Amino acid sequence: MARTLIEIRSLARSHTRTAINVLAGIMRSKDATAAARVSAANAILDRGWGKATQPLESGDDGSPELIHRIERVIVHPENPDR
Repeated sequence: MARTLIEIRSLARSHTRTAINVLAGIMRSKDATAAARVSAANAILDRGWGKATQPLESGDDGSPELIHRIERVIVHPENPDR
């Protein structure tokens, strides 16, 4: 099974240049819809630079809720709902 996955990955990677060229063509095409152009541009950027970081959700007071949850679990393990 692992060998099959490696072969599929290798085959897919062998088409990278063509896929990027197609995405770039869609991105530049005046005939493509705006949504297709944006999608192609995002795909190119994601592959070249990685996905943009996502902000943490904030609680009502503006501080990140995730940090509060971690603090409740790690700092106050006896009362994680605190």
